Amino acid sequence: MGIVVVTGTGTEIGKTVVTAGLAALARRQGRSVAVLKPAQTGLVPGEPGDAQEAARLAGDVAAVELGRFPEPLAPATAARRAGAAPVRPEHAAAVAAELAQRYDLVLVEGAGGLLVRFDDDGGTLADVARLLGAPVLIVAPAGLGTLNATALTAEALRARRLEPLGVVIGSWPAEPDLASRCNLADLPQAAGAPLLGAVPEGAGALPADEFRAQAAHWLAPPLGGTWAPPEAAAPGPVR
Repeated sequence: MGIVVVTGTGTEIGKTVVTAGLAALARRQGRSVAVLKPAQTGLVPGEPGDAQEAARLAGDVAAVELGRFPEPLAPATAARRAGAAPVRPEHAAAVAAELAQRYDLVLVEGAGGLLVRFDDDGGTLADVARLLGAPVLIVAPAGLGTLNATALTAEALRARRLEPLGVVIGSWPAEPDLASRCNLADLPQAAGAPLLGAVPEGAGALPADEFRAQAAHWLAPPLGGTWAPPEAAAPGPVR
């Protein structure tokens, strides 16, 4: 996997922390890594963005950002309101491909969900993945409502002849409720792809050295870790 695109079923669900975990495991294997954030919104110049945060947690990772827009909006809207040129999928794909010539692994982290618009022509992260022919990892929440959003994201990928690599739960609660526990078994069915990890809530607040030491426990072997879903992923019927 030279390039992996990381998308989510929505915003603020743990994409950056999952991206950092992937980067940390790759660095642990001795692989060089770049994290590419095509469009960063909601931050002004000088503030650390998602790519920089992933690099801080993972350590010794190149952080690349193509466009930054101050308002916390969809990239196309934020760019238009800032009077700035948007990030085009073609440009993002070209930069990712160039980075892949210099780094063993390039992680492309989207903004919000898969079909959030980058530009007013309707370009999205899905277009970036299609241009690259890259696998797409879906980051999803744990609880109620995640099955529908995950299924829709996977369906949108397949409609574009892209196959989801799998699903990672971006923030696994310390005290999971019934829906979250059931979703361990149901998410793979919704996505038609394997569940490849569950990152505990608050992982992004850990000291960087502890984050790197723990990351393997959160992600499954196909992603370089040791995580496996509990044997009893879903509770039995109520009697």
